[in-house]
Parts: sequence; structure tokens; C-alpha cells
Amino acid sequence: MNQLSTPRKGRTSFLLRLGPGLITGAADDDPSGIATYSQVGAQFGMGMLWTMLFSFPLMAAIQEICGRLGRITGSGIAENIRRHYPKPVLYGLVSLLCLANIFNLGADITAVGAATQLVFGGSLNAYVLALGLVSLLLQVYVPYRKYVRYLKWMTLVLFAYVATAFVVHVPWKLVLRATLIPSISWSTKYWMALVAVLGTTISPYLFFWQTSEEAEDVRIDKKESPLKQRPLQALEQFRRIAVDTRVGMGFSNLVAFFIILTTAVTLHSSGADKSIKTSADAAKALQPLAGNLAFLLFALGIIGTGLLAVPVLAGSAAYAVAETFRWRASLESKPRKAPRFYAVLAAATIIGIVLNFLGLDPIRALLWSAVINGIAAVPLMVMLMIMSANGAIVGKFSLPLYLRIVGWAATVVMFLASLAFIVSGVRGFF
Repeated sequence: MNQLSTPRKGRTSFLLRLGPGLITGAADDDPSGIATYSQVGAQFGMGMLWTMLFSFPLMAAIQEICGRLGRITGSGIAENIRRHYPKPVLYGLVSLLCLANIFNLGADITAVGAATQLVFGGSLNAYVLALGLVSLLLQVYVPYRKYVRYLKWMTLVLFAYVATAFVVHVPWKLVLRATLIPSISWSTKYWMALVAVLGTTISPYLFFWQTSEEAEDVRIDKKESPLKQRPLQALEQFRRIAVDTRVGMGFSNLVAFFIILTTAVTLHSSGADKSIKTSADAAKALQPLAGNLAFLLFALGIIGTGLLAVPVLAGSAAYAVAETFRWRASLESKPRKAPRFYAVLAAATIIGIVLNFLGLDPIRALLWSAVINGIAAVPLMVMLMIMSANGAIVGKFSLPLYLRIVGWAATVVMFLASLAFIVSGVRGFF
């Protein structure tokens, strides 16, 4: 039984027991997310630290539902929808996912290139091309078992944002109060920022990735089977998924918390909030205010999380498309055995790279990505909740009461947030 599916008691470290949930959580803090959190901290100070505590159970519940679905059925979200629901539903959700992921890829690759340029100098376009192609080649030529091991260790770079907070002055008593007691402002800017934070933490590509990775773990180990076929493994696997997901989402929100905190105590009082549009802007603004070390840690964190997020964005799109058309979909397979799967993965990454050379405005790319994610997130969350209650899909493994309650609560919150964000985002664009 492989180390990513069932813990080897007494033989593997706690980190090695974690898998899809940890990687999914870390990938949520991509450069576009960092940009959002930086803007929030710069504009509102500590006023939105409470959102990380509020969003954690919602995010964790949805991702745990995704993990359970993949392990129960041995299939990804798209494949389960294809088998049990009308094709227009499938095609619509997968199309929206791919559009959002491509825009997000373009913005993230640009952000990684910009951060690399800040640290090392040189040409932005050269970094964009090199980093995008390196990420693609790793996905294509490194077997799944090894690749996810690298991805797991790459999550450690996100501690750069935790470290950054400890090289600047932080009033910890005020931090505790702002975290536990929401500070609500009734301004339009505040509500736009709030829905942007929620939209950043709960994204469709994370749903598809974690479900497909759980299914991948079942496929690549001959000793494993979907829980519908081996129900005696269910208790142990559900416990593993719960721990993996909660640790991953907790890690994600902890990092986001420290990004907001760092920018709040440095940029908020300096009047730099209007100049913060991207994650690289935040890193650059930190240098004169918090010193070279804070700048370096923040910029290196952007590079590391970008390299982590790009394969998740491209991979989730590839899994979704391949499952839609019944193609072989596996990062463990060599390219010649799953050519169409890798073709989609390569196309998504290459289009993301090309968008930068076409003069793509990264701010507008993030806006369109967020709008499309907002359109896709709610119906997909509704579909996840319906599928998880469908006996034809999950057999006897229906959701426990706490996941049903928190899952539907997350769906309602996301509906309200997405509605507000889409309206404000479209108005802002036009």
C-alpha cells in the first residue's frame, strides 16, 4: 500500500502521510491568491484577519468531500458526472474550469517571472518562458509517485510567509483581537475585498485536483481499490483523508493569514495600498519598509508557490478533459500511453505562457479567472453535494451529518460571495 494512501504506522513521518490534501491546500496560495491577500492587508490592515478563521471549516469541508468522492469511486469529478448526469452539465462545468485555469495560469506564470526578475534581475519574458517550460517538462517526464513527492516538499517554501512576519514588528495582542472579533466595514471596497478572499480560497480547480489525485492513488497501486469494492478500508481511509485535508487547508489559511498580517503591519500605514496590484508589487513595496530579508522571503515564496500551483492548474484541467472524453488520464503513465491527457496538460501550460507574450494584463487575467471561477464554483459545489448523496455513485458511503451541514453552508456562502463578486467584477472591467 503506497505512502500516499494509507499511513505506514511507525515507519513514515507525519509529513509523508500527507498527500492530495496538503498539495491542494498549498496550491491554493498561488501568486494570484497572494496578490489578493496582499491587497487586503495593504488596504484594510488587520481588519480581515478574521476571514481566515471563518473560511477554514468551509474550505476544509468541501475539499474533504472531494477527497472522499475520489477514494470511494476511484474516479474524478468529471468522470462521475459523465456517468450519471446529462452531458450539457458536464461540458459546461469542464469548459468553465478550463477557461478559468488558462487565465489563472497566464497570471501565475507572469507573477513567478516578475518575482524572479525582482530577485535576480534579467528579462521577464525569458523567465516566463523558462519557468513555464520547466514546470511542463517535470509534469510530463517525472513519474507521478516521484512528482507528488517533490510537490509535497515544495509546500515548505510557503513558510517563507510565516517567517516574513517575524522579521517585522507585529502587535500580537491586536492580531489576536482582529482574528477572533470580526471588524465589519459597510463600504463597497470592503465587501468587494471580502468576496474576493472567499473566491480565492474556494476554487473549482482545487475540487478537481484533489478528487483526481485520490483516484490516481487508487489506480497506481495494484493493492488498492475504490472503497465501493473494499468497504472494510473505509474507516481508515476516511480518517486519513480528513487529517490530510484539514492539515492542508489549515496550512493554506495559516499562510494566507501571515500574508495579510505582513502586508497589514508594513504597507497599510505607508499609503502603499493603491500601488499593490500583483504579488510582485507587494514584494517590491516591502523592501524599503521592512528590509531586504522580508523582501527576499516574500519574493522567494511567490516563486515557490507559483511552481507548485502551475502543475495543479494544468493538471486539474487535463484530468477533467480526459475524463470527459474517456481518455486515459494519469500522471503516472508515460506520455506515449496517455498522449491526449498530456496534450491537454501541455496545451494549457503553453497557452498560459503565450498569453504573456500577447500582452496579457495580469490584473485583467485574474479578474476574468475570478469571474469564471465564481460562475463555476456554486453549481459545481451543488453537484458535489448531490453526487455525495447519490447511492448509485457512493453506495452506502453517504456523507456524515457534519459534512452535509458545513458543505451546504459553504455552498450558500459561496453563492452569495460569487454573486456579489461577479457583479462588481464585471462592472469594474467595463
